[in-house]
Amino acid sequence: MRDLPDDDEWTPDRLRAIGDRVRVARLRQNLTQDQVWQAARIDRRTVQNVEAGREMKVSTLLRIAWVLELSPADLMD
Repeated sequence: MRDLPDDDEWTPDRLRAIGDRVRVARLRQNLTQDQVWQAARIDRRTVQNVEAGREMKVSTLLRIAWVLELSPADLMD
């Protein structure tokens, strides 16, 4: 087990990496953000926020991963 760093500066980098993975997977499948939010039954702005690397719920990632036919671990890796 490892301790968390003294500051939270590492979290934005991780969130951006997740957002990048979502965007890359979506574009590889030639899907628009509109198609993803509609299929995932989430708000349009939520998909935009995820791809921008903003705070996101695990349930949102689960929905997006389902739509993109990925495991959540693929997005978190």
